[in-house]
Amino acid sequence: MASNIKIAVDAMGGDNSPKKIIDGILVNSRENKDVVYNIFGDKDKIELLFPKNYNKEIFIVFDTKNKILDTDSPLSAAKKGKDTSMWMTIDSVKKNESHVAISAGNTGALFVISKLNLKMIENIEKPALSALWPNKRNFNVVLDLGANIECNDKNLVDFSIMGSSLFKSLYPNDDAVVALLNVGSEELKGNHIIKKAYQELQNIKNKNFRFNGYIEGNNIMDGEVNVIVTDGFTGNIALKTAEGTANFIVKEFKESMTSNILGKLSSLINIKNLNKVKKKLDPRLYNGAILIGLNSPVVKSHGSTDHIGFSHSLNVCIKVVKNNLIKKIRDNISK
Repeated sequence: MASNIKIAVDAMGGDNSPKKIIDGILVNSRENKDVVYNIFGDKDKIELLFPKNYNKEIFIVFDTKNKILDTDSPLSAAKKGKDTSMWMTIDSVKKNESHVAISAGNTGALFVISKLNLKMIENIEKPALSALWPNKRNFNVVLDLGANIECNDKNLVDFSIMGSSLFKSLYPNDDAVVALLNVGSEELKGNHIIKKAYQELQNIKNKNFRFNGYIEGNNIMDGEVNVIVTDGFTGNIALKTAEGTANFIVKEFKESMTSNILGKLSSLINIKNLNKVKKKLDPRLYNGAILIGLNSPVVKSHGSTDHIGFSHSLNVCIKVVKNNLIKKIRDNISK
């Protein structure tokens, strides 16, 4: 791999773009001197957001006025042409002009355009959408979060291999521990698909993870496992439930701490501990879902995140390239 990591960036996707995208890139570039940002979008708008005399060898802007809207269906987005900022971003990876692609835009459109342009890794049938969830010890990799409503046992085994490879790319010094999300922890629980996947995972040799059986939804954040595998239907519901619960807790907590003098005084006394909790629950710190299974990684930043959150998703891009995510998957899927 060349010394510089090249990230293809869709500058026009998500809320408050391209400003938050460029601001995020500028923040990220201060910490990562070995990265080149190939930026696709409206050049007239983008260049106004950079400092004067910015380094055009690091921040390379490719002009296009065509962009995909959040209201576009995946099919209509794909039909908008090959000159949309999102299509050009994925095409840059397809042509090996960039190592990884990222967009904060329309999720369905990103999946379709990625699958139209990028080939699957050999022996993998379906890509999966994965993301980071906080746990007591660090973070979990959870997949699939909505790319595949229905899965068979082979898909779940593939997701285990891909998810553990992703975890090792993000946290190379930690061991990957895989569990299947189920309605119970006993071996007899679950439908025939998950039971078959359980047996296959127990029998896999030379795997890059330890299989820990089943995990129930209430144990996801305990930190005993760090790669949690499920079908896209269940995973998406779990994700939305967790997000809603976290938002509810944070909102109620804020109201209780600011509604009266006693609450405000308590907040001041415990400010250090409260900041630790706030940081742990800050969704910007684990922004960046990854579509894996294709022959190049594609990162989906949350559309409503700010520039700090987008910078963190760029860090995800850098880690999966530096630590050879695709090679890890290929090596382990063929064993």
